Amino acid sequence: MAALTDRHGRSFPYLRLSLLEACNFRCSYCLPDGYHAAAGTPRWLGREEIARLLRGFAAVGLRKLRLTGGEPSLRTDLAEIIADAVATPGIQTVAMTSNGILLRRRFAQWRAAGLSALNVSLDSLDDARFHAITGRDRGAEVRAGIELALASDLPTLKLNAVLLRGLNDDELPAWLDYLRTRNLTVRFIELMQTGDNRDYFRRHHVRAEALEQSLQGQGWQLLPRAATAGPAREYAHPGFRGRIGIIAPYSRDFCAGCNRLRVTAHGDLRLCLFGDFGIPLRPLLQSDASLDELTATLHAQLGLKQAGHGLHEGRTGLTRHLASIGG
Repeated sequence: MAALTDRHGRSFPYLRLSLLEACNFRCSYCLPDGYHAAAGTPRWLGREEIARLLRGFAAVGLRKLRLTGGEPSLRTDLAEIIADAVATPGIQTVAMTSNGILLRRRFAQWRAAGLSALNVSLDSLDDARFHAITGRDRGAEVRAGIELALASDLPTLKLNAVLLRGLNDDELPAWLDYLRTRNLTVRFIELMQTGDNRDYFRRHHVRAEALEQSLQGQGWQLLPRAATAGPAREYAHPGFRGRIGIIAPYSRDFCAGCNRLRVTAHGDLRLCLFGDFGIPLRPLLQSDASLDELTATLHAQLGLKQAGHGLHEGRTGLTRHLASIGG
């Protein structure tokens, strides 16, 4: 079956699937008041629905899956979902993004199930700043889980740090010390405006381009981008074991290399993180007989994908906060 492509010549081998919207952190840029389920919220996609969804996407070229949330580790059936994904013909990489709070307790289960890549959110190396940003005084615990994963045979480990003016944007020297001996990637993510964080965005947004220029001035070299890679521009330096990624959604031509689609925890296809509509796929996940209709729907909907987002104009679409779709 033909792989998914859009009218702008982009292909989509990468799916980000949210397993639930709930999160046990209170990050200031996402859920400062914590997660509160709205009345009448439908249940999350079940394991069988997810398995059918993945078979459909794999039939049209899915090669890399990232499990997101909310916080995906809150799913009690997470290890089983990972194993199902690994067993899906065509899927080559099963990754997950997590806040890392359960990493020490559950990492062995996830790895045994076949998890091959892990991103852990770590917005500061300083415990007090971590507490202030995330609402949880658990920075040391998250870092201990990272060290456990780093010492394992996990092929890919990355850390995510949202750049926040006045809160953590002066920490590059500390991160460079951290990366000197650790074989992982730290990705600095430019703060994005969402429906719920407009005032916060105005106070704390800082462009990632200045950081990128600083890295280039210190001898960091841009690496080639893999076909299934995420949106980061990744840099390496001969004096460091670790690497640095820059995710700058407000930079020119950011969307030109888009290769990923998203499905929410309720089964809605999102063509863009900041799109204005979702396409309900759940009715097509009730039986294997619907897989042909599912793949036909995916091909048809790609014709609606726009060339870029509307962030520069302040248009955030349906995304109230990043926990609602997994970033």
